[in-house]
Amino acid sequence: MIIGPYINAACIIVGGLIGAYLGGRIPERLRNNLTLLFGLCSMAMGVVMLARVASMPAMVFALLIGTIIGEILSVEHLINRLSSQAKKGVEHLFPQPKNSPSQEEFLQKFVGLMVLFSFSGTGIFGAMHEGLVGDSSILIIKSSLDFFTAIIFATTLGLSVCTICLPQMGLQLILAYLAIIILPLITPEMKADFGGVGGAIMIATGLRICNIKQFSVANMLPALFLAMPISALWLSLITK
Repeated sequence: MIIGPYINAACIIVGGLIGAYLGGRIPERLRNNLTLLFGLCSMAMGVVMLARVASMPAMVFALLIGTIIGEILSVEHLINRLSSQAKKGVEHLFPQPKNSPSQEEFLQKFVGLMVLFSFSGTGIFGAMHEGLVGDSSILIIKSSLDFFTAIIFATTLGLSVCTICLPQMGLQLILAYLAIIILPLITPEMKADFGGVGGAIMIATGLRICNIKQFSVANMLPALFLAMPISALWLSLITK
């Protein structure tokens, strides 16, 4: 029975509710410092995943081609529109925090947070791992981190944070139920290269959360779907 995605979604919802309720009660210095810490943790996890890459050329090609496709399709623009609609819908139902950010700042943080929750290597691998062997421990660990992250971000982004559970749970459920088909076809090298692409995206996400560099993170997401095929192609070329 698949339970990890549901636990992860529940933690995001509960954390979002608590953070929205606390709002300005959490000191601004603590909110800012913890936000920077979450960005640092994202970059640290990304570096670890990136260090395990098997074929650097395959990873770079996947990032380049995937980002070009994302830019052409304007993935981030689409997510921004959906995020704006989510924000408006929540604002009609619930009052927003007094320290609610501007629309531009909201979209920057919301998109980065959605990538961190929904498309991190931990979540993707955790969902695939649970689908294959029935072990939800990886997603449970991720859920505990997401819980505290949701609390902090919801103090400024409000209840909109809770809506991130929808793409997060949807993606994890799809991966978990398809894992039995996908994982037997994956070599350790393909998995490592996939993790490397995810690590690079997580580093970009951390830089964005820390307001160091505003990468168009969402436009990089198609690279995740190209990582394993390009890795397999590269391995087949160099082994001939």
